[in-house]
Amino acid sequence: MKEILLTTFNARYTHTSIAQRYLFANLEELQDRAKILEFVINSQVADAAEEILRYEPKIVGIGAYIWNALEVQELITILKKVAPQVLIILGGPEASHFPHRVDFSGADYIIQGEGDIAFYTLCKTLLEGHTPSGRVIKAPMVDLSAIKLPYDYYTDHDIKNRYCYVEASRGCPFTCEFCLSSADKKVRDIEIGRFIGELEKLWQRGVRNFKFIDRTFNLSIENATKLLDFFLSKTEEYFVHFEVIPDHFPAILREKIAQFPPAALQLEVGIQTLDPEISKNIHRRLNIPKIEDNLAFLQEQTHAHLHVDLIIGLPGESLEGFGRNLDKLYSLTQCEIQIGILKKLSGTTISRHDEIYGMVYSDKPPYDILQNDLIPFKEMQKMKRFARFWDMVYNSGNFKKSATLLWKEGKVYEGFYAFSEWLYNQTESTWQISLDRLAQLLFRYLCEEMEHSEEEIKALLIEDIMTVRGRKMPSFLRENYVPHEEQKEGYAKLNKRQLKHATV
Repeated sequence: MKEILLTTFNARYTHTSIAQRYLFANLEELQDRAKILEFVINSQVADAAEEILRYEPKIVGIGAYIWNALEVQELITILKKVAPQVLIILGGPEASHFPHRVDFSGADYIIQGEGDIAFYTLCKTLLEGHTPSGRVIKAPMVDLSAIKLPYDYYTDHDIKNRYCYVEASRGCPFTCEFCLSSADKKVRDIEIGRFIGELEKLWQRGVRNFKFIDRTFNLSIENATKLLDFFLSKTEEYFVHFEVIPDHFPAILREKIAQFPPAALQLEVGIQTLDPEISKNIHRRLNIPKIEDNLAFLQEQTHAHLHVDLIIGLPGESLEGFGRNLDKLYSLTQCEIQIGILKKLSGTTISRHDEIYGMVYSDKPPYDILQNDLIPFKEMQKMKRFARFWDMVYNSGNFKKSATLLWKEGKVYEGFYAFSEWLYNQTESTWQISLDRLAQLLFRYLCEEMEHSEEEIKALLIEDIMTVRGRKMPSFLRENYVPHEEQKEGYAKLNKRQLKHATV
């Protein structure tokens, strides 16, 4: 039995919750009385409640995020109906800002802000039989030098099967109106020697997949270079992910990044828009010439896998403007371009544009924009499908060469928009389209609508699909397939999506 249960619903099985491990690490003398239980958003919530109650807890701490808010709401409802004596403490980004757009009224206590210490204090108070002064606890930013780090609490199973999330810093100095990180403008670093010591312990335990959650990895070049040196000193295969500032790549950082082998390094580069007026309107600082230069360097002189992003629905930006951004960004890098739909997150200032630009959002998570004054609802729906199909066809890396035939003369947006419309008319769905069926549909479109030769397209599809060794060839391509020895090998333990984009 455990008196304190720490839980959340992760977005995927391969993900882990660093927040729950921070809370557990800082429970002091209560730690032996606590346990972490993680679930996935496609879990049956009632089953999760059953597993939680099996430990007969007195306190259940739940992390609420944009991707699991509805599951958390249901979990709270079930727990309060079948075990009303259990005290529920809610934390996380979705709980930290009022008004709540999901009904969390069943939670007994809400911790807003950084709960590393506040959760321990609240649990101690409750277990000692005292009543806190209020339901909502506003936790201040913690002193990162004074808290215990969470990395010892990744299990051997986590290390073998999941990404290990790590952070070298907290906070973000920028003021982007669509981003929740802008609420925490103070950047605080964990002492770099201490942190690298933790990385080394994880490495010795067998961790080879690291995802840094720092919003501005390359803000401190001194710390960034030390971290890059740590990984460059390793000779075994690994995968490491950093989120970087797009216009801050001095020579020393470039030198380090250029040394990484294929499929080992992923850089998430936040762009959102390449229009200076739009970026200024949402307080997104961009140095466009530097961004263009840095992307060209990363594309042409490194093996880093790039994950850049654009947002549809920003105030003042038309679909034509978005299209120009996509065309321009594709000309700079041919790695993943994540196309996101603008979301209205609680705690952000994007809402100040609502009246001026006719911004209308869904009331349900993830709070996607439905329409604005330049993009009506019907077109926004089409763009949501565009984004989904773009991820399936282009970003997936499954059709790395054949997908580029969907557009002509650099008109990426125009070409893919036409394909997206055609694809939806054929499927009436954006989900559960198998690789085989998607390959067949792409083949039909390229041959029938764009008049490419069948032999040419079959050859490209075979080359694309068989990038990953061991794949089953779609039946309509089997007669054209001749196995050869030049399929990519190596990096088998790493992220397959990155491998498909890598030039090995």
